Amino acid sequence: MAWSAPMTAVANTVFAAAQFNQYVRDNLNETAPAKATTAGTHFAGTGVNSIAERVTSGAADLGSGTTTATAFTDLDAPASAGPSVTLTTGPRAILFYHCQLENSGAGSSRMGVEVSGASSIATALNRSIGIFGSAGTTIEVGDAVLYTGGLSLTPGSNTFTAKYRVSSGTGTFSNRRLIVLPF
Repeated sequence: MAWSAPMTAVANTVFAAAQFNQYVRDNLNETAPAKATTAGTHFAGTGVNSIAERVTSGAADLGSGTTTATAFTDLDAPASAGPSVTLTTGPRAILFYHCQLENSGAGSSRMGVEVSGASSIATALNRSIGIFGSAGTTIEVGDAVLYTGGLSLTPGSNTFTAKYRVSSGTGTFSNRRLIVLPF
């Protein structure tokens, strides 16, 4: 149901129950207080005169994992996939991610995010965080990416999963965090 513009009252005319229900009750049921089901959520416009409740979510894996893969992938044991967040989005979301990165040699180590579910967006170098040429040094890196415009999401249930790669050497990744703010 969507909010509808209220009728214009005319003097000395009957205000029918159906009109009250449509223009007062139904419109009040389309407001944020009526739609709120969870504390701490926010609302996003989903179309003309329409809103939806959105829940910000996050995940963390404070363990450490490695990879020698030169294409984005999951980490080797003891860590594996993720962290990962699944939630309902509209066409936009802001992702915040953070990681401690290290590389055994002069190569780069990078963490990016893959989107699956309603959307299918591969991890890309221009949307990843990384370090370069700092052999044996652990560096903390964080970033934010806005998914909109040319990088729009398909509204629905989307899963955001951290992926990892190196240009050479062995990358070590720890204290990995991912937060998704959907719109």
